[in-house]
Amino acid sequence: MTPLECGIVAAAGLVAGGMNSVVGSGTLVSFPVLLAMGYPPVVANVSNGLGLVPGSVGGAIGYRRELKGQGRRLLRFGIVTVFGAVTGALLLLVLSPEAFERVVPILIVMALVLVVLQPLISRKLAERNQDRHPHGGVPLLVGIFCTAVYGGYFGASQGVILLALMGIFMDEGLQRLNGIKNVFTALANLVSGLMFVFIADIDWLVVGLLAAGSIIGGLFGGRLGRRLRPAWLRAAIVVVGIVAIVQLIVR
Repeated sequence: MTPLECGIVAAAGLVAGGMNSVVGSGTLVSFPVLLAMGYPPVVANVSNGLGLVPGSVGGAIGYRRELKGQGRRLLRFGIVTVFGAVTGALLLLVLSPEAFERVVPILIVMALVLVVLQPLISRKLAERNQDRHPHGGVPLLVGIFCTAVYGGYFGASQGVILLALMGIFMDEGLQRLNGIKNVFTALANLVSGLMFVFIADIDWLVVGLLAAGSIIGGLFGGRLGRRLRPAWLRAAIVVVGIVAIVQLIVR
């Protein structure tokens, strides 16, 4: 990898880390970059997920005030997230690379649709004023498990999915939900990443560069991200998502 390519990967990690801390979908920036550099999709996916863990942790630290008083909720959701992430990682390892290449474009399209619809989802959630279970109940646990499976397998926009699910099933402020989202996207990536360390091909230079960039993005990117017009950010996500789909199709 040339010095220029190293800089590009680190910059992708910075942007992805900042996006993940604010709204999610950072993988839709860093994953296409790795594909464009010629990495096989599965290697790119595994290295990307592991490299973005520090940024997600940094994003969770940035929301530590919003996490106060949510200890029991975090424990409950955390156990479900671990089991889901393990399941998703096993699926990635058991299924063939060809299956991953066929499925991922569909997953990216679904993620892009969620990103585009996020404003509408947020408005609908704000209009809901009926009483809801304080921890979401069984339906939310099932949704978190399924989201963690998706996160262990691929993970683009798992944060968007989590925010939507928690907003539907819990009566809680968006900022507090965003703090929870950062914790569990980090946990899903960490659990699956630890499994991949022992049984999958990983490019450790990519992991290190993404980690370095994502830490900075996770800690400080949120402040900058809040100043961007949401429409611009969503437009950028859609563009890089389309780039990823094209990369996978034309390989």
